[in-house]
This record gives sequence, C-alpha cells and structure tokens, in this order.
Amino acid sequence: MLNEKEIEQIERYISGEADASNSSFVESLFINGPNNHELLSHLETEWERGNPYDEIPSEMVLNNMLDRVHHLIRNKENQNKKLVVPRLVRAFTKVAAILFLPLVLAGGLTITYLLKSSSSNMEQSANQVIHAPLGSRVSFKLPDGSTGWLNSGSNLTYTLPFNKSRKISLSGEAWFNVTHDQKHPFEINISGSRIKVLGTSFNVSAYQETQYIEVVLQQGKVEFYQDDNSEKVTMEPSQKLIFSNGKVGVGNTDPSKYEAWTEGKLVFRGDNMAEVARRIERWYNVRVILVDRDLDRYSFRATFEDDSLEEVLRLLGKTSPIEFTITPSFMKPDGTIQKEVVSLFKRGNRKINNQK
Repeated sequence: MLNEKEIEQIERYISGEADASNSSFVESLFINGPNNHELLSHLETEWERGNPYDEIPSEMVLNNMLDRVHHLIRNKENQNKKLVVPRLVRAFTKVAAILFLPLVLAGGLTITYLLKSSSSNMEQSANQVIHAPLGSRVSFKLPDGSTGWLNSGSNLTYTLPFNKSRKISLSGEAWFNVTHDQKHPFEINISGSRIKVLGTSFNVSAYQETQYIEVVLQQGKVEFYQDDNSEKVTMEPSQKLIFSNGKVGVGNTDPSKYEAWTEGKLVFRGDNMAEVARRIERWYNVRVILVDRDLDRYSFRATFEDDSLEEVLRLLGKTSPIEFTITPSFMKPDGTIQKEVVSLFKRGNRKINNQK
C-alpha cells in the first residue's frame, strides 16, 4: 500500500494545493499506474470504501463513470488545462481502479482519454504522453490543432509549449491530419529517424517488434530522413515508404487501406500470415502462435468491421487451410492476466502437432 506521505501528496494534488514538486510526483505516479501495484491496491480500496452503489453491478457503475469522464475531457480539451485538472483528477480517482485494471477491448471500440496533464504554468516545458492500450484506438488533438488516431499498443510523446516547435516521438502506429504551418514544420522522431511535414494526411507504423518504419501518404508532402546525416527522401501522395535494415524503398499504394483502421475496420490487402497474426494480436489484445510455419506462404485479402475474433479466424479459414484453437485468458498466481492465446494450424496438422 501507499504510505501516509504519498497519500497526503495525492490528496493535496486533488484539492489544488500541490506545489510543482508535489504535482510532478503525483503525475508520475498516475502515468505509471499500470505497473504500480501499490497504487492499484490503494485505488481499489478507495473504490470499495466510496462506492455508494452496492446494489448495482460495479461494472455498470464504472462504465457509466468512464463515459462521464470521457465526455468531460472532450468538452474541456480546448480550455485552459489548469481549470480542468482538479475536476478530472477527482473523477479520475473514482475510476482509476478500472482504468488501470487489465481490459480486453473489442476491436473497433474507440477510447479517448487524457493520460497526463500538467497543472503547472503552461509556458513551462512539460512532457505529455498519449497512450493507446492494447485492443483499443485513441483519438487525439494536439495543441496546434493537428488531429489523428493512435492505434493499439502505441505511444505518442510531445513537449509543451508545442506550437513553435512541433516535434513529437512515436512508438507504434498513428494516423495524422497535420495543420499547415509554413514557419513551423511538424516533425516525428522514431528511433533516430525523422519525418518532416507541413500540412499533410498520412499514416506511420513503427512498432518496435516489426523493426521497420512504414509511411503511407494520402495528401500533402512528406520528407523522410534515416538519421541526422542522411539525405531526405521526398514522398508524393499515394506512395508508401518502408525503411528497414538501413534501406529505404518507395512505391505506389492505396492509402485508404491504411486509413481503414481509424474507422474501426481491420483490412488485409495481400498481407502474409505473419503480418496478419501481428495485426490480430494488437486488434484483439491476444497472443497469436503460428504452429505451422507453412502458413507463411499464404496471403490474405479481407475487410472486417465489428467482427469477433472467432468470426475473423473462421472467415480466414474459408480462403486458406487454417484451423485454430483459442485458450481462454486466466489470472496468474501473481495477479496478472494471461492473455487469450490463439494457435493457428495448417488444416489436418492439429492432431499431428498435438501428438508431438
């Protein structure tokens, strides 16, 4: 459990009486909430102590409260953040237990929420982080008016003040609609590489496990730099750039395929089984195991919207020799959740593999 001093600091923050040091501590505590078991335990205790709805299922109460918090954030996101923070934190304390507990969110469910907000002077430098949990999509609006979506398991980081130095860092996948500003280019940093734009709509995929950067341009112009010493590669609309193993390749593509995920659609256009498995993992927050490596030889074209995991797997099996098993999620002795595991077999090989 949290000690008395830490609890007192949280209470001062909520009441608006925290100094800069106190605020930094509390914001750091909450932003790392998913990995802080002491904080989780304290929040769960406070929830049980303060829940006045004993006769109503807690899941229903918490979902309603989440909706109210999200609505509050949407309505206030363009106002002075100093006025919003105390109200958000008071509501956030009530629902933090459920926010930070493991959630399996169906593909297509959209969540918009604020992960970090500074209550200090807005002219001071402060890092802001937007995170999309596995199995979810998060819409965002940056201080310069640029908007977009953050895909499952992604992080976007930027620093305030932002408008005069529009630089962000990205890990994962995001769709951007960048506000035009000739004097202040918009830059995305990804593990040493850099993307520079003025006013553009495009998609960037840069998950660490894939070990490549993919940029798809819908409209406008994008400049890509491998590192600070490399020459720029300029992209035109309807082009796709892939940077992998120190090499850059550019070709034509259909940008609508890469925008579809922002509309809750899971789209495959000639993707191989390994890529399909990776995207299913992120979309449904499951683990996918390719038991038979022969499956890598197959490619898939399909569009799914509001389909369950089992339905997607069954439909993929109609166009290829795929069979699957699903092992349900469960709670481990240490209190963590083991994800659902999807095992994919080549048709007819399931019994053979089970006998090995």
